[in-house]
Amino acid sequence: MARRSAAKSRIPGAWRRTKAFLLLNVVLWGLVGGWYLFQPIPRQQEVARLVGNALGGRKQITAFDVAWDLWQLYYSKDYVAAVAPGDKTHVYGGAPSMRIGGPPVRVLANTGFVVGYSDDLGNPLWAAYRVQDGEPREAPPRPEQFVVDMRTVARIDPDTYSRSGYDRGHLAPNFVIATHYGPQAQRETFQMSNIIPQKHALNAGPWKQLEQRIATRYPGRFGEVWVLAGPVFGAKPEKLRRRVAVPEACYMIIVDESEGRVRAAAFLFPQDTPAEAPLDNYLTTVDEIERRTGLDFLAALPDDAENALEAHKLDRVW
Repeated sequence: MARRSAAKSRIPGAWRRTKAFLLLNVVLWGLVGGWYLFQPIPRQQEVARLVGNALGGRKQITAFDVAWDLWQLYYSKDYVAAVAPGDKTHVYGGAPSMRIGGPPVRVLANTGFVVGYSDDLGNPLWAAYRVQDGEPREAPPRPEQFVVDMRTVARIDPDTYSRSGYDRGHLAPNFVIATHYGPQAQRETFQMSNIIPQKHALNAGPWKQLEQRIATRYPGRFGEVWVLAGPVFGAKPEKLRRRVAVPEACYMIIVDESEGRVRAAAFLFPQDTPAEAPLDNYLTTVDEIERRTGLDFLAALPDDAENALEAHKLDRVW
């Protein structure tokens, strides 16, 4: 009887928490609805898309995300008033360029992404891709093998990584590219020109978590996002079989454009990042990534906008 009484006593507490959660959701949706009625038509269309994605349930968007995103979209100080000119098919703000004295970079165009490759280091220095909102395709079966990219001089073989203690880490991710660009694009992500050495805890932990957000949640919330990802090397990097330089860290920059404004989320992950580490711990500035890599990002933006955007560090992950 005592056990039954204890179980009964827990039910009211659980029910109160459930009621509080439901009430909070009702309040949030009510606030969003009231705000919506007083917005111009373009904003109402944007809100309708965001709410539709949240109610659809497939893109892991909550009522809290909707309320937060609407506040951010129209009242956040994270945005800079600017829009990058030129082609934005895969890269936002122009292809990254290396400072004088850095390793030569070979630009390799693929179906769903672009890579800036260093034959000297046996690594891509950056990969760029865009993900737009829509109904993602079913992911094809994962390719069984990585392949040599014959467009490179280095022609790194997948076996270079065998028994090295490092994963073959994608920069343009298999799942994201497969579900947004199709099987041919997916196979291209398995070219060694898109691969860097990554510790497994990083590759399967925070790096993968961020890629999963990019796959559906971010385009579902923001319409589209552009991504730049790459390695960070020390002065004298370790090399796998004297050919593939091992980075000391990895970066990812996510760009979001809305109504003539742009913002960026920048992350810098050391190789020894724990698998369960929270993403907020690794927020940084684009300026810091540029300092560590020698690359210049977003150079097509006006100088004042570029400087402001690259110096800004987010308070929290989107």
